[in-house]
Amino acid sequence: MDKILSVGIPCFNSAEYMDTCIMSLLEGSGYAEDLEIIIVDDGSQNDDTPAKADTWQKRYPSIIKAVHQENGGHGIAVMKALSHASGLYFKNVDSDDWVDGGAFAALLAQLRSFVSSGELADLVITNFVYEHVEDDTQHRTTYHHKLPVGRMFGWDDIKRFNKSQYLLMHAITYRTEVVRAANLDMPPHTFYVDNIYAYVPFPKCEKLFYLDVDLYRYFIGRDDQSVNEKVLTGRIDHYWRVARVMMRAYHLYDDVESVLLCDYMMGYFTIIMAICSVFSRFSDREDAADQLDALWEELKAYDPHMYRRARHGVIGMATNLPGKLGTGIIRNVYRVVQKIVKFN
Repeated sequence: MDKILSVGIPCFNSAEYMDTCIMSLLEGSGYAEDLEIIIVDDGSQNDDTPAKADTWQKRYPSIIKAVHQENGGHGIAVMKALSHASGLYFKNVDSDDWVDGGAFAALLAQLRSFVSSGELADLVITNFVYEHVEDDTQHRTTYHHKLPVGRMFGWDDIKRFNKSQYLLMHAITYRTEVVRAANLDMPPHTFYVDNIYAYVPFPKCEKLFYLDVDLYRYFIGRDDQSVNEKVLTGRIDHYWRVARVMMRAYHLYDDVESVLLCDYMMGYFTIIMAICSVFSRFSDREDAADQLDALWEELKAYDPHMYRRARHGVIGMATNLPGKLGTGIIRNVYRVVQKIVKFN
C-alpha cells in the first residue's frame, strides 16, 4: 500500500521512553497500513534502543522500519529518516514526545482527503501542547487566531504573528518532496536544529493547510533536556551554529516574495539571535562575548538590512543591553518571562 505519511523518530539512548511514542502513533492511526514509522537509532550506546527498534520492526514489518547509523546528532537522524521516507508527507516526532490519538487520526484523514481531492498541501500545521512534568501542567500553542482554519491558503493569507508564537517543528507536517527540495543543512552533533527545519523550507511551501487539533505532546522538564536552562547555556555554541545556517539560508528581503512570510521569517530569526545574545551573557565561556560579537558582525556583513532589523529593533536592543547592569536586567527579565511562558 502507498504510504500517506512517514513519521521519523530520532532515537539516542531512548529505550526508557520510545515505546510510548511509537504506541501513540500506532494506536492513533488504528495500525493503519498507509502509515510508515521510521525509527532511527542514532548510534545509541549502553542501552536497549537498537534492540527495541529491531523488535518493533519485527512486530509490525509493514508499518515500521528500523534504521541504524553512527551517532550524528538530532539533525542528522531527522535527515536519515527523511531519506528513508516513502510517504507522501513527512513528520518528525522526537522519541520522548508523543501524539494525541484522536488528533493523529484526524491528521491522517485530512492527508487522505488531499489525495482524494487532487489538491495537495505543501505544509500542514497543527497545534501542540507543552507537557510540563515538574508541576503536571499543560500549555497549548494554537494558531486559529493567525491562520485560516480548514481550507487551503497561502502566506499572504496569514496574520502577523506575535513575538512569542512561531511555527515550531512540533506543529509541522511537510509534503515530503517539498522538504527534500529544501536541501536542509543540518550540522552534525548539534542541538536546536529544529529551528532550521521550521524555517528554511518555508519559501518552498506554496499551499498551506491548518488543521486545528492538538496533535503533538511535547514532554518538557527533564534535567538533561536540551531546552533546560543550564544545558542550553552550556551548548550556546550550538545556537551560534544554528543561527549561522539560518542567516545564510536567505537574503530575506531579496529572496522571499511574500511580504508576510518575509516578516514572519525575520521575526523568527530575530528571536534566534536574541537567544544567542541572552545565553551568551549567561555562559561561563571566556570567549562567549567575543563569539557573540563575531556573530553579529558576520550578519552585518552578510545582509545589512537583516542586521538592522535583528540588532536595532526592540528585541535586539533589549537583549543586548551593555555592561554588567545590562546583563543583570536581561537575567531578571528572562526569569520573569520564563515563569510566565514556561518555555523550558
